[in-house]
Amino acid sequence: MSYETLTLIWFVLLGVLLCGYTILDGFDLGVGILHPFIAKDDQERRLVMNSIGPLWDGNEVWLVTFGGALFAAFPVAYATVFSSFYAAFHLLLLCLIGRAVSLEFRSKVHSASWRKFWDTGFFLSSVTAALLLGVAGGNVMAGMELGPKYIYQGNLLGQVYWYPIMVGCLTVSLFALHGAIYLYLKTEDELQARARRFITPLFYVFASTYVVVSIATWWHVPHATENIARYPVLWIVPILNALAVLNIPRAMHLGKPGYAFFSSSMVILALASLFSVAIFPNFMLSTIDPAYSVTLDNARSSAGTLQIMLYIAGLGMPCVLSYTLIIYWIFRGKVKLDPHSY
Repeated sequence: MSYETLTLIWFVLLGVLLCGYTILDGFDLGVGILHPFIAKDDQERRLVMNSIGPLWDGNEVWLVTFGGALFAAFPVAYATVFSSFYAAFHLLLLCLIGRAVSLEFRSKVHSASWRKFWDTGFFLSSVTAALLLGVAGGNVMAGMELGPKYIYQGNLLGQVYWYPIMVGCLTVSLFALHGAIYLYLKTEDELQARARRFITPLFYVFASTYVVVSIATWWHVPHATENIARYPVLWIVPILNALAVLNIPRAMHLGKPGYAFFSSSMVILALASLFSVAIFPNFMLSTIDPAYSVTLDNARSSAGTLQIMLYIAGLGMPCVLSYTLIIYWIFRGKVKLDPHSY
């Protein structure tokens, strides 16, 4: 197998891992975002948290696997991405820890103020994590101030301007919609009805933000459409993206929430694919000089390393997929409260 083919395969595999994370962790981040608005009493708040209780930590395995694969397959990209977003990634890690601690500690003390504290932490951690993921994606899409030796010349404030913030808002709205559909599938009675009422306004918020961000990308990030212009067959990606977005309200109107959840998952997949098409063959584009950009060619490991890793992935990926499918099968169905919990 040629070096170029191995490089492309690993770029695709990284995309698969990132898509797996955003689809799976996307809905439980969405559940956290909606938690204080959908749940009206302590019992409902416990139901909302229990809906993702057995799943959230397994979902984050995909992010850890993505980081490990990026480090081994494209070490220069790993070093540049993590050093460029050093402060942001520390905050993201703090949010992920905050979510985990909130889920685990909330029920440890029978106190209204104690539970309210952890409920607030769960919400703030979820919103901030979703926003940070979008802000990072917006910066990578637009390009960053990379200098010689791929060293980032900017600072945290330089990463927080209007375009990445808009992409961050798009991510928050998409995850909230994804989470609302998931809660509709997992809950019953009044809580389910309330989740259903949230889906339509959340869809309009997401669809509006989607249109605005698309226009802003066309204007602010002209290189994002270069690959589509060069290879017209790639128009299928944004077309499928738009169809997946429109299929969410259609599926809900038909009374098929499972189909709507599949559609929202496909929206995430299509957006990730569109992102990959827009940045290819770069990992990070330098706004100082294109020669300083991190590309597939200058970031990759040796051909031997990529080949050996492909064998390892052939063994490891089925294990991750099997674990995910088994856990979701075991915990399928409506969420119930443990009558012995408080």
